[in-house]
Amino acid sequence: MKLGFRWYGADDPVTLQKIRQIPNMHNIVTAVYDVPVGEVWSRESIRALRSRIEENGMVMEVIESVPVHEDIKLGLPTRDRYIAAYQENIRRLAAEGVKCICYNFMPVFDWTRTQLDKVAADGSNSLVYYAEQLKGMDPLSGELSLPGWDSSYKKEDMRRLFEQYSHVDSEALFDHLKYFLEAIIPVAAENDVKMAIHPDDPPWPIFGLPRIITDEKNIDRFLKLVDSPYNGLTLCTGSLGADPHNDVVHLVDKYSKMGRIHFMHVRNIKLVENGFEETAHDQNCGSLDIIGIMKALSDNGYDGYIRPDHGRMIWGETGKPGYGLYDRALGASYLNGVWETLQRMK
Repeated sequence: MKLGFRWYGADDPVTLQKIRQIPNMHNIVTAVYDVPVGEVWSRESIRALRSRIEENGMVMEVIESVPVHEDIKLGLPTRDRYIAAYQENIRRLAAEGVKCICYNFMPVFDWTRTQLDKVAADGSNSLVYYAEQLKGMDPLSGELSLPGWDSSYKKEDMRRLFEQYSHVDSEALFDHLKYFLEAIIPVAAENDVKMAIHPDDPPWPIFGLPRIITDEKNIDRFLKLVDSPYNGLTLCTGSLGADPHNDVVHLVDKYSKMGRIHFMHVRNIKLVENGFEETAHDQNCGSLDIIGIMKALSDNGYDGYIRPDHGRMIWGETGKPGYGLYDRALGASYLNGVWETLQRMK
């Protein structure tokens, strides 16, 4: 496996100098953050990002993410312009050594949580999702915001988007995704870049908006839309694991055996009656079989990219919710230890 770490650029309080001190750290997972969604990234920005990472002893082979413009998801006539820009971004990233691009196809909102600082019994705090809290959240108020969301949307923009999505159901969203894939996967193949879609997080409709990358049936359907080794998955254990009907070990085994997992996000969550709570990565801290997940990867010879996902805030650390240094570093070390043990047992 190739161990990586999410980094949010020069303004990230978690510096590259600190990340490189994590044992076995190979690559930095990042993006260009100062370009509006749907526009072409400058070659200079991409090159500067790569150079800074390499100066710190790591590589930039995974981009997370190149966002998909809402006009593409909505299937509007303007989508071809944004798809052309996306194709060009693939080419430019490939020219700077990028091998994998993570993206998602979630309407309007990225990952959704209802509280960012739930205090646990041990004094740490983490991200949680409680159904009753979601009922009190109004996405049209103009005041609702989460770290994974596009902050450029104004109140009037949000109302317009919700009106447009009122005409888009899951079948239409699949059609729009197919149109997008048919345009970008050939470009990705020409440039040897693996496209890796992230599951919907959580894997069910939010605020009445459809979500389609949610379970085995829909993932199978997605992979067949354009049946290419360049059309694959970012398999996020915490996202898919939020639905207790998803057997995450089975999914990892199945899709790694097929060679369609290009990127792994590994984190643990604790399932509760009304939702889930994010926990430490350790097997015994949550509801997911992290060791079983890693074993499935090992058994199938996985040599792709992997990173610890959201971490708790521990030891008094403050910063971007879910993306502090300490707990993610512990998670990386835990994954290192499990992986090394599995390799030695072969």
